Amino acid sequence: MAKELTEAMFDVAVKQADKPVLVDFWATWCGPCRALGPIVEEVADSMADRLDVYKCNVDDEPGLARRFGIMSIPTLILFKGGEAVHTMVGSMPKASLVAELNANL
Repeated sequence: MAKELTEAMFDVAVKQADKPVLVDFWATWCGPCRALGPIVEEVADSMADRLDVYKCNVDDEPGLARRFGIMSIPTLILFKGGEAVHTMVGSMPKASLVAELNANL
């Protein structure tokens, strides 16, 4: 299950993580975000041994959205060693998301 990410916990959750971290930047009013949400949850469960998954509501955490230059949502950012290594923008099927993650893990 994806966990909520706040700016206050970012350093511990992402920078100090012992495995890669996927962050889903989203908002409740965003249709494509709502479509991608269940897919992100499935990936969080099926790939839990390989990565941690967090969701960041851009309306609740505008500082994090600015920090990572989020211009469109949904935006997914994969972090390794606390650094952003891959960004995906827009909704996508589960197979595409898993393929992108596997190629960058």
